[in-house]
Amino acid sequence: MKTVRLGRTDLMVSQLCLGSMTWGTQTSQDGAFAQIEASLDAGINFIDTAEAYPVNPMNKENAGKTEEIIGNWFAKTGRRDEVVLATKVAGVGNYIRDGEEISAKTIREAVEGSLTRLQTDVIDLYQLHWPNRGSYMFRQNWTYDPSKQNRAATVAHMEDVLGALQSLVAEGKIRHIGLSNESAWGTMMWLQIAECMGGPRMESIQNEYSLLCRLYDTDLAELSHNEDISLLAFSPLAVGYLTGKYQGGAMPEGSRMSINSQMGGRASDRVLGVAQVYLDIAAKHGLDPVHMALAWCCQRPFPTIPIFGATTMDQMNHIIAGKDLVLEQSVLDDINAAHRAHPMPY
Repeated sequence: MKTVRLGRTDLMVSQLCLGSMTWGTQTSQDGAFAQIEASLDAGINFIDTAEAYPVNPMNKENAGKTEEIIGNWFAKTGRRDEVVLATKVAGVGNYIRDGEEISAKTIREAVEGSLTRLQTDVIDLYQLHWPNRGSYMFRQNWTYDPSKQNRAATVAHMEDVLGALQSLVAEGKIRHIGLSNESAWGTMMWLQIAECMGGPRMESIQNEYSLLCRLYDTDLAELSHNEDISLLAFSPLAVGYLTGKYQGGAMPEGSRMSINSQMGGRASDRVLGVAQVYLDIAAKHGLDPVHMALAWCCQRPFPTIPIFGATTMDQMNHIIAGKDLVLEQSVLDDINAAHRAHPMPY
């Protein structure tokens, strides 16, 4: 398994990151333990979670269960030092702290809670799950309106949060920090303010990215390259559309679609047809579509680490089987042509 540097840190992480958002609802604790151990055996040392997980459903009753499962695995095995661990603080509108936005106060409370649930002394990468000012992610790009943002308030918020994060780094409770669901402007502001304050810099952005969702490809891609910001690409299999399991109107039992028929706003009259284009490319080149989709992310011309998730061990083993695939230029050419002909199906 190839390893890459996370941002400008000293952390070397696997090119693939194990996602955990189904652990505690769709995936049992024993299933999660098996996934962690299979990942480590395959050379995957990077795990991403969040205080808000699990999802499907994501609610106040379930919040924190995923971190607890990971903590239980650490306690059972004593293998904490084999894992690069990332988690996140939930932002405005969350159900964990009655909708409070991210601030110095909520970050400290959130970190202490995560450390307890994870049964660890330190979080390797601590991320802001979404910006206080809002985001164009989650299909909000179609009607995104930044005109009500207040720049002065945003800067004051960033200074407040970076001060708290700087203290937590100094205390040894977190090592590095990152963003999620952020924009190019927001990321550059975080970097600029951190430089002025002498505080910790944002090392990563966890945004949605896949063959079907390529909002990251221009401004953020340039930022990633020039500022050494790693993209942690969530939903690299387009919430399962790129596996082919939903083609023909299929709805496998226990799948995300069986729980959320609108797929978080991704269901559309175009999506299955566009997914089929990529399934056909994989078939043309004798590739598994799951392996092709993940390998494509890994070969982007900016630092990208796809976060994959698996509900079952069969899915897990399937993904691991393609972990070292490198796509030939002919495949990349066909993918580029497909994207030009079928952009943004949701």
